[in-house]
Amino acid sequence: MAHIRLALRMLARDWRAGELKLLALALIVAVTSVASVTFFADRVRQALTRDAHQLLGADLLLTADHPLDPGFAREAQARGLSTAASVRLISMSRQAGAAHIAGVKAVTEGYPLRGKLRIAPALNVPDQEAAGVPPPGQVWVDERLANAIGAEVGTSLELGNARLQVAAILTLEPDRGVTFFNIAPRLLMNVADLPQTGLIQVGSRVTYALLVAGDRAAMEAYERWAKTRLDRGEGVEGLDNARPEIRAGLDRAQQFLGLTALLAVILAAVAVGLATRRFTRRHLNNYAVMRCLGASQRQLFGLFAWEFVALGAIAAVLGCALGFGVQLVLAQGLTEFVGVPLPQPSWLPAAQGMLLVFALLLGFALPPLMRLKRVPALRVLRRELGGPEESQVVSYGAAIAVLAGLILWQAGSFKLGAYVLAGFTGAGLAFAAVSYGALRLAASAGSLGGVAWRYGLANLRRRARQSTVQILALALGLTAILLLTVTRGDLLETWRARTPAGAPNRFILNIQPDQRAPLAAFFREHGLPPMADYPMVRGRLMAINAVEVSAENYSEARTRRLVEREFNLSYMDELPAHNRVSAGRWFSPSDRESGAVSVEEGIARTLGIQLGDRLTWMVGGQQFTAPVTNLRHLDWDSMRVNFFVIATPPLLERAPTSYITSFHLSGPQGAVMNQLTQAFPNLTVVDMSVVLRQALAMMDRVVEAVQLVFLFALAAGLLVLYAALLATEDERVREAALMRALGASRKQVAAAQCVEFIAIGLAAGALSAAGASGIGALIADRVLQLDYTVNPWLWLLGPALGGACVAVNALAGARAALSQPPIAALRETE
Repeated sequence: MAHIRLALRMLARDWRAGELKLLALALIVAVTSVASVTFFADRVRQALTRDAHQLLGADLLLTADHPLDPGFAREAQARGLSTAASVRLISMSRQAGAAHIAGVKAVTEGYPLRGKLRIAPALNVPDQEAAGVPPPGQVWVDERLANAIGAEVGTSLELGNARLQVAAILTLEPDRGVTFFNIAPRLLMNVADLPQTGLIQVGSRVTYALLVAGDRAAMEAYERWAKTRLDRGEGVEGLDNARPEIRAGLDRAQQFLGLTALLAVILAAVAVGLATRRFTRRHLNNYAVMRCLGASQRQLFGLFAWEFVALGAIAAVLGCALGFGVQLVLAQGLTEFVGVPLPQPSWLPAAQGMLLVFALLLGFALPPLMRLKRVPALRVLRRELGGPEESQVVSYGAAIAVLAGLILWQAGSFKLGAYVLAGFTGAGLAFAAVSYGALRLAASAGSLGGVAWRYGLANLRRRARQSTVQILALALGLTAILLLTVTRGDLLETWRARTPAGAPNRFILNIQPDQRAPLAAFFREHGLPPMADYPMVRGRLMAINAVEVSAENYSEARTRRLVEREFNLSYMDELPAHNRVSAGRWFSPSDRESGAVSVEEGIARTLGIQLGDRLTWMVGGQQFTAPVTNLRHLDWDSMRVNFFVIATPPLLERAPTSYITSFHLSGPQGAVMNQLTQAFPNLTVVDMSVVLRQALAMMDRVVEAVQLVFLFALAAGLLVLYAALLATEDERVREAALMRALGASRKQVAAAQCVEFIAIGLAAGALSAAGASGIGALIADRVLQLDYTVNPWLWLLGPALGGACVAVNALAGARAALSQPPIAALRETE
């Protein structure tokens, strides 16, 4: 206990002296960034586990893109289980001349089996649990749809060919997802009214669902039975995979936030290492004196170890407290993905924060502290003895291992973690090699200038290793700052500017063959752009080169879902103007006779399709097989109609076909859409400008949350800059005192240090500009699929920022050395 009390007294003394503030700040920033993300992820995970059955609306959900076999419901009922059904699709709703897209859900009695529907008798009044589902002839609409078309309770609206009464405002439905169609406002209706609407036409994208609930054992047995009878396009969602789209979205958000926090941890680790190294150097003499007074190496190492343990515990508590506060802000912006209140987080994230602190201390603070054990008592008389060795590859092997473990842990995926680790390792090695070479080259040019110039560059050569470490740390910190400011802004602006002006902002779906001519006439009469419609046929990929296509053949979740669904195919003779053949050739006359298909290059890469492969498709109950004669590159940013697969006309022109078109509608022409939906009630008009605004709004909320975590990375980057500049402050003060003692003027001392610092700053700034440009281009190409242009200002801002940072430090260091007599400076330094 005496050792612990003494260690706490040393901690208080070193804190008052300012020796540990930088180290403590680095630890707090690291813990806060990680704890905020883990607290938030823990709350989401608990919510999904707690409310899994409510998120489904049942204990088990069978879904399909076609009507399910009635045998599934009969078998469930025979086992004593409860059932209900739903049909989901997208359509237009109209009221008093106003029209708006709506996500329609038609349900049977008994829906939902788990959870409750909640409705209100009017807008902006308290809601209550619903006693059932809308009776035939009535609908419930959510607040957004009611406001969009002015549908008050008691009025009626048109849905397809049917007119239905608005009976209530829908405030809560338990199983609402976050897919594209569910972005639209919700309309809930009775399934008995669905036939009279005429909404389900050839080419309509409809999702059918069977909800099942009951005794757990019976449910498990039924689930095993159902899985053995699933056909293509059918799936099962249970309590273990409830709301996969939510889990996928939150996993991506958590992964992005986690990697951002990881950047803060990496930078904080560098700051911890630099701060501890400086702390060790400044305590070598004190350690030697204590050795002379009879303290053993073990006792002294124990004192410093307890001091750092106490510091780590305090930093962990403060960091976890700050992280808990930050996650409240994160949860406020992102819980709409879940749609249910989040429970309070568990203690596990706090434990992870504690482990993180001691992992950083073990990996990055312990190696410098271990050097204290080699300081002899004779150092009291001979200061050159027992100094920290510059080469500590073995001792820092623990730091490297800890950093690798932190990266893999925070990334949540070994593949992603290994990718990030390899990237940082490569960048670090490249930065170190380039900076070391630049220092040697700069030192060789020292003979070209005056005394200050020669002395400053000679110092770079003499302290090449220390200067390389400084440049590396500065470059990492500056890279983080540039990424979080200039490069991030460039990426967001590039993403926002992808859609060209005048691009189509309306899509019309479900156009039937006999409606093409009347619809084209409507366009002409109302001054709309000439209608360019494309045939659309629903088909399912069955085999590639006679090998059956199955979700089990693919590992990625997105690809598995892709092969299970039906594709929207098209057929045409001419290549669309906004498509480009990237491999192979467009259809030749012989291809049109024998049959061939064209595949988008991205989907081909995902499914492993190559030129010459023979694809087997099921369309309208009939199969056909055709070779792939070309791959196409699509301009998705054009917002025009695009298809993953295009076939020669003879293959598909006899299949059930609907048509789709897109066009640009200016603001003053918006009322025309109401007339169009009244004239053609079965058509679905998708206002992409609204969808894009909603997507941008959602992205902005995510970006705001990520920016909050970015602040920790930014703070860690600034700490690295400060720690790197302080790393050799004591040595420079001593050298300045020696120069003055040997007759150098104050001006010469300041000029020599400025030359050295500016060289380091310019080198670090140039490396950071290269790093930010490279990482930005990599993110744009591999993650965002953007054509990114490197901002030339990076190459000016990087060196300027680096030069400014070190110039300030150089002036501060020179002032510290010049503010007192040389003899006093020499006595205060080792």
